[in-house]
Amino acid sequence: MNALRAFFVAVLRLSLSLLLSVSAFSLSLSLLLCFSAASAATPPPNIVWIIADDMSPDTAAYGLRDVKTPHLERLAAEGRRYTRAYATAPVCSSSRSAFILGTSQITTGLHAHDVENPQPLAAPYRHLPALLRDAGWFVTNAAAPGTMRSGRLITKAKTHYNFAHDPAQMFDGNDWRKRKSGQPFFAQFQITEPHRPFPIPATYDPAKLAGLTLPPNYPDHPLMRRDWYAYQRSVETVDQRVGAILAQLEAAGVLENTLVFFFADHGRPMPWGKQWLTVEGLHVPLLVRGPGVTAGSVESRLVSLIDLAPTALAQAALPAPSWMDGRALLGATVPDRPHVFAARDRCGDAYDRIRAAITPTHVLVQNFFPDVPRFNWSGYKEASYPGLPLLRVLHAAGQLDPLQNLWCQPTRAAFELYDLHRDPAGLHNIATAPTSATTVATLRRALDEWVRSTGDRGALPDPATEPTKAEIQKSKRADYQRTWQARLKNPEPTDTERLAWWEKSYGLTP
Repeated sequence: MNALRAFFVAVLRLSLSLLLSVSAFSLSLSLLLCFSAASAATPPPNIVWIIADDMSPDTAAYGLRDVKTPHLERLAAEGRRYTRAYATAPVCSSSRSAFILGTSQITTGLHAHDVENPQPLAAPYRHLPALLRDAGWFVTNAAAPGTMRSGRLITKAKTHYNFAHDPAQMFDGNDWRKRKSGQPFFAQFQITEPHRPFPIPATYDPAKLAGLTLPPNYPDHPLMRRDWYAYQRSVETVDQRVGAILAQLEAAGVLENTLVFFFADHGRPMPWGKQWLTVEGLHVPLLVRGPGVTAGSVESRLVSLIDLAPTALAQAALPAPSWMDGRALLGATVPDRPHVFAARDRCGDAYDRIRAAITPTHVLVQNFFPDVPRFNWSGYKEASYPGLPLLRVLHAAGQLDPLQNLWCQPTRAAFELYDLHRDPAGLHNIATAPTSATTVATLRRALDEWVRSTGDRGALPDPATEPTKAEIQKSKRADYQRTWQARLKNPEPTDTERLAWWEKSYGLTP
């Protein structure tokens, strides 16, 4: 009898245990299904890229208080400010080709600026808009609202890439508001400012003009001061464009579910900036606001613009292709890398090859053609930069200090090293200092490995599809001559004549 009772008790306990296990499993399964359903119902954030053309971190959010940029300050206050963001190239088409693909331009062969005969992207590369469109996103590219040119409203946006593309096929249009209901969107807004030519102010605020502090590598000359003043006012126009974009997103009720990225394609268009692997040419603003981004946060780790494409894919819950060099910036793990890299190759008719490794503390620059001076002829810059004839005229007159005179030397050092702790603007080359030997050797190894691992296409001859060097230089020289023929009725003016024209344009002479 006792044995029978024990048997029934054991059966009862086993049945109860099984019942509890099934109930727990059912509950777990129900919770998992509910969580999955909730996750599936939560749409990814929309993504907006606002891209300024030729701009260093010259805003109030980065400490330049005389430049009024309240909308950019708002992005910084409501989101994250990156203090160490760098372009991979100091010129637009090369940089843009890199960040739209998420990989360096020297890997893809898109390193030369202004490719005369661009070819389609080679396999396996695909640009970010195509990857997002394949996943059902609505992808647009537009000029910033209110952009005017010659009295006309501009809606077409810059698509300056070094690969062949049809903007009508690359994008769904220029207005993200035309998407289907509930469809996530990736919208690029292109801001033409502060690309040259700067709008020359009709009047100058005397206090701002007098209080403007020029970097020490620029001569404190009235023309340089007015040119810099015009640049800063153009940065303020960038801020107004950003305000219009934010207002558009707010009016549609999507701002709070949108990640907004503001950045520039490379640094400011000044003699030591654009086209050079300097801090001024590579360091860019980067502000990010949106879901999951802590308001008022600051990120000081190294960031490259090629990180933006994999960041967008991660936010869209899409895998980054294996060929992407960039790393996602948002999420649980922020990349903490020892280096980012940059490259400069042909810019229009100015042939060169320069590579740079940037660490948290130093910049190492390798000039592959040290016998080519910094006054390497660039038809675009000679037509657009008043600082170039000014520097040459002042140099000839012995009116530049030793730092400013570096620009006018007939050669460059093969290697340049800058200590960013002591010299954050990267102006004083310490590569030959005995105390720099270990740092130079270490960074040279890192740079050599990057050049090797990327298959650096800049070391190869130009493709057969491209015009020859002589043909490109002849074409660009003709553009330069037409510009000065229209201005001075002289296609080959002297530096003194060009300087006089610029001084008159800026209201310094009658």
